[in-house]
Amino acid sequence: MFTGLVEELGTVVALERQVDACRLTIAAATVLDDVHLGDSIAVNGCCLTVAETSAGGTEGAAPRWTADVMAETLDKTALGALVPGDRVNLERAVRADQRLGGHLVQGHVDGVGTVLSRTPSEHWEVVEVSLPPELARYLVDKGSITVDGTSLTVVRAGDDSFTVSLIPETLARTTLGFRQPGDRVNLEVDVLAKYVDRLLAHRALPTGTLPTDTLPTPTKDTP
Repeated sequence: MFTGLVEELGTVVALERQVDACRLTIAAATVLDDVHLGDSIAVNGCCLTVAETSAGGTEGAAPRWTADVMAETLDKTALGALVPGDRVNLERAVRADQRLGGHLVQGHVDGVGTVLSRTPSEHWEVVEVSLPPELARYLVDKGSITVDGTSLTVVRAGDDSFTVSLIPETLARTTLGFRQPGDRVNLEVDVLAKYVDRLLAHRALPTGTLPTDTLPTPTKDTP
């Protein structure tokens, strides 16, 4: 479980392509302070499992960690488009004794959107992102959504897009500060909305049946 509060921007070091997966290596610092093999770290909102850690290799280089990313994740998220040198949002799984500063985030990507426009103002920037139609019912004005692992408040929820307002802190500390129109971003809707939708759909059906109109299987890599 995560909160959607990005801890640092990591840098993609390498992607080793395999037949049905890849090994993703990222340079980082903060998220590796107390990491152990098998721990979870969200990369642009996608929960990945730490499979390996190493020192930077050269003097002054940042430590690195590696995760195995299966084909399903590469196909259903924007991680498949990463190349060495790309910056990525990183967040460690939240501990039970920590403040929940954002909202409940699973690290299970529900779909991929595209940045449609950026409208700057004096103190913030409004960003519009396309929305897969099947996710529209889970968004409401002033509700929560995760974009590339960043917990944000929806300003306007439409049928095929939504807008968010980004403050200077978010622009400076996350990938959303430099995403441009046409860039793809990972989206995770509020898990509470998904449960409510499921319960209401089940309540409307005869006893013993389940709704067939459900979300696509979310992505979550496991060791």
